[in-house]
Amino acid sequence: MTVKSFPFQTINWSSVPPSEHQGEIGMSYWRTLQLPGLRIRIVEYSPGYLADHWCPKGHIVHCLEGEFINEQQNGERTVMGKGMTYVVSDNASSHRSRTEQGATLLIVDGDFLKIAGKDKTK
Repeated sequence: MTVKSFPFQTINWSSVPPSEHQGEIGMSYWRTLQLPGLRIRIVEYSPGYLADHWCPKGHIVHCLEGEFINEQQNGERTVMGKGMTYVVSDNASSHRSRTEQGATLLIVDGDFLKIAGKDKTK
């Protein structure tokens, strides 16, 4: 893994335009900063949101507001509330999110979450 160097910078999330992503049910709105090998997002889920796919990618996910359920394809479910974080590497778990009331998340992902020799997420 190559470690990238980034200069000091701040992110004013209110100046980052959101992009809309249709779920199986509801919408998610992403404000995204893309750097080489690193993506940082503020993601808002609408009430009743259910992701439209199982995601094998690794993430660091921190719940800023609300509550959501992390569902794993193997049937495990974890309720994530404000102040809670989960971490998973690429290809370690296929997962998706759902929420009843809506939630706002900080999501960080990138090359550092790849498992050596197991990159199947190209």
